[in-house]
Amino acid sequence: MIEVRQLTRVFRTYKKQPGFWGGVRGLFHRQFEETRAADDITFDIAEGEFVGFLGPNGAGKTTTLKMLSGLIYPTGGTARVAGFDPTKRENAYRRLFALVLGQKNQLWWDLPAQESFILLRHIYGLPAAEYQQTLDELVSLLGVGAKLNVMVRELSLGERMKMELIAALLHRPRVLFLDEPTIGLDVISQRAVRTFLRDHNRRHRTTILLTSHYMADIKELCERVIVINKGRKIYDGALGRLEGASGSRKKIITFLPALSSAAGAVAAFPDTWQSHHGETKRGDDGKFTVRAPGADIVAVSQEILTTGPVADITIEDVPLEDVIAELFAAS
Repeated sequence: MIEVRQLTRVFRTYKKQPGFWGGVRGLFHRQFEETRAADDITFDIAEGEFVGFLGPNGAGKTTTLKMLSGLIYPTGGTARVAGFDPTKRENAYRRLFALVLGQKNQLWWDLPAQESFILLRHIYGLPAAEYQQTLDELVSLLGVGAKLNVMVRELSLGERMKMELIAALLHRPRVLFLDEPTIGLDVISQRAVRTFLRDHNRRHRTTILLTSHYMADIKELCERVIVINKGRKIYDGALGRLEGASGSRKKIITFLPALSSAAGAVAAFPDTWQSHHGETKRGDDGKFTVRAPGADIVAVSQEILTTGPVADITIEDVPLEDVIAELFAAS
């Protein structure tokens, strides 16, 4: 459904010198700097896939989505979506995809959302019966029937995002680009949006490319992720393989007794105590955190228990955020 080959976008920006005379000099001798927002990116996405698109701020995620949507022309490389070249901006192509930007509105701010939906119906030339059927289905799934005639500016952030999703899906697109759709939403609204997107993807086999800084979105919705940093792709594969990319590392957390009778424990675990199997840190609350490979978990646990008395010990996976942060640092 989506074919991207060596897609590149370079932004050239004027670098102004400070002060009045700096501005005058800029009239005759301008200095520019180039930023490679997307740098030789290549990937394929099959029909019906729900793919996470990850990267830090400024990595080039939104730029890539805008190139796939035809809003920005690439500097180099090619992209095809459902057989169309986005740079040609053909009407047939614009009818088969939708783009939702979490920080931008497509609805009329001072009108009820329903008025914007009617306008979109005429823009896309949707038959009345088909439009009403789709609208009723989306409104029911998102539970916003009572808010259709409320001014968009009077809706909560979560309600507004649900209306944005309805507007994007009214014409039943085959491809959906989502850029931070849950940004700023409370936990309940995030869960509602995730549930809706998961069900919509399964029901209609819509191909979805999702960017998000909330790892809960990625873990609940995507089996595959593409990670980019500084414009370059650094990982493309299964989410489960990414979580194990750090060598199946685990965290071991030990709590040291703080009672005076536990002086032996304090002596056994001084501030400088280090495990022989991994990195060790001591927090202000008296907890030691040992980060070690999963294969050494038993050995590390035995080392801790034989060194001194322990009030509590827990073992947990390294958070996905930490794994991705390690990828960014390594790239």
